[in-house]
Amino acid sequence: DTLDKGDVVIFTTPCAFRWVHFEYAIKKGLNVFMEKPVTPDGFSSRKMLELNELAKKKNLKVGVGLMCRHSQARRELFSRIKDGELGDILTLRAYRMQGPIVTCFSGKKPAEEKELMYQISRFHSFLWLSGGSFSDFFIHNIDECCWMKDAWPVKAQAQGGRHYRGDSIDQNFDNYTVEYTFPDETKFYMHGRNMSGCYGEFSSNAHGTKGYALISGPGGHRSQARIHKGQGPDSDVAWMFGQRNDQRPLRESNPYQDEWEHLMDAIRNNRPYNEVERGVAASTVTSMGRMAAHTGQEITYDQMLNSKHQFGPGVDKLTLDSDSPLLANADGIYPIPAPGKKKFKEY
Repeated sequence: DTLDKGDVVIFTTPCAFRWVHFEYAIKKGLNVFMEKPVTPDGFSSRKMLELNELAKKKNLKVGVGLMCRHSQARRELFSRIKDGELGDILTLRAYRMQGPIVTCFSGKKPAEEKELMYQISRFHSFLWLSGGSFSDFFIHNIDECCWMKDAWPVKAQAQGGRHYRGDSIDQNFDNYTVEYTFPDETKFYMHGRNMSGCYGEFSSNAHGTKGYALISGPGGHRSQARIHKGQGPDSDVAWMFGQRNDQRPLRESNPYQDEWEHLMDAIRNNRPYNEVERGVAASTVTSMGRMAAHTGQEITYDQMLNSKHQFGPGVDKLTLDSDSPLLANADGIYPIPAPGKKKFKEY
């Protein structure tokens, strides 16, 4: 309410509240930057697409925090792939395998804390708030691989599980593997893990008929994008971002900064700028893989987008004193996914 028409509002709350805040920002005539993921479920995805039509009519500029799309190195790689330097894409694979981070695992709620505020403070642990660790952590890899393919998958099948969890009460699996299928039957494999003491990797990769491309990795937001002549990183390099003869390659600028530069430029110069549809698509594809793992079923994009399971009913009416949409049982345990048993919703 302190912002004036044309100002920029930043949404960094858990994505359960994204559509509620977006609706109010549109009403106020505000430009928006919203963090990823944009949505955790089908209902909020449909709601965001509906609201975005109003945002476009008002010529509001809207950025989404999928900063990989603003990476100089990834943009040049995408251009080269479109120009045929990798040939036809055969397979994509991505990894975000790490130990437990931020609030993906949680112990029982302290007795003195209110249920709703406890869950919000540990939002990675609860599917209704964030889509869980899968949606919040893996969406970058998923989005950039789909970008390089220049398509969105139409279905997914997956698996995952919980290990060594002790007294943890969160709703997350600690390992996931998803097989995504594109319209032309090309496969994309996403591997995610949050387990201590295991092999770690954070990268995205593409294999084509003419070679192999490192999209991002071995970690971090800045890409070391390159194309190899063979099918692995030890083969000869055909192209590397920033390569300067025998000198050290130039380092790309920070894509976290670049996404803001691009949004501000669009606002100042009144250029079209709206990333909501792409943000919703990336969020839906991510949720599709998550739901496939949590239910043990093959899930299509249309199923995910049109799912009737609303994670946060009444989220627009919540106050600090409200009950949470998700409640624990008498032992302080929350419902968790049960693949093959709970086939039609995630918990």
